[in-house]
Amino acid sequence: MAEYIAANWLEMLGLISGLLCVWLMIKENVLTFPIGLVYAVITVVVVGRASLYADVILNLYYVVMNAYGWYFWLYGGTHRRRHDAQHELQVGWVPVRLWPVIAAVGIGGTLCMGWYFASYTNAALPYPDSFTTVASFVAMWMSARKYLESWILWFVIDVVQVWLYLVKGIEFYAILYLVYLGMAVAGWLAWRRHLVTSPAT
Repeated sequence: MAEYIAANWLEMLGLISGLLCVWLMIKENVLTFPIGLVYAVITVVVVGRASLYADVILNLYYVVMNAYGWYFWLYGGTHRRRHDAQHELQVGWVPVRLWPVIAAVGIGGTLCMGWYFASYTNAALPYPDSFTTVASFVAMWMSARKYLESWILWFVIDVVQVWLYLVKGIEFYAILYLVYLGMAVAGWLAWRRHLVTSPAT
């Protein structure tokens, strides 16, 4: 066991930082974003070694979105801020007008990215990998905007990722995403209690 851990220490570090990141997200703690930056950088290396190129792109995007989420939770969403000393950003719904755009990005992005990686690279499992990548683009944006529906999408993504990482033999990340399934449920329940009932912004 010690030899396995020594050979896979980077995956373990990713597992730990990933769990901490999601736990802080459930708690609505803005420190989720700097921890998320660390997790994203580690994951770029791990999935790059496994030839999961769509996941490499995804985690580079996570670096940018963690920075954006950090800013938005501190200063954005004026209409969803508490009117007290804390002045924290509250949870909201995704605006209805954005759902057709989200669906188009999800379906179109998965098909286009999957076709590209299947046709022009040696990527493993290009379509499932592309689905989790594109869906995670959307879910991360939702999380950065503090929208409740992000947890539903994360749950679906986690199911696919568990299977994907088991197939590729990345056991620590498969365990991580299995735990994420439960955390997605916990996140939904926790955020639902703090939901703003007025239209999302």
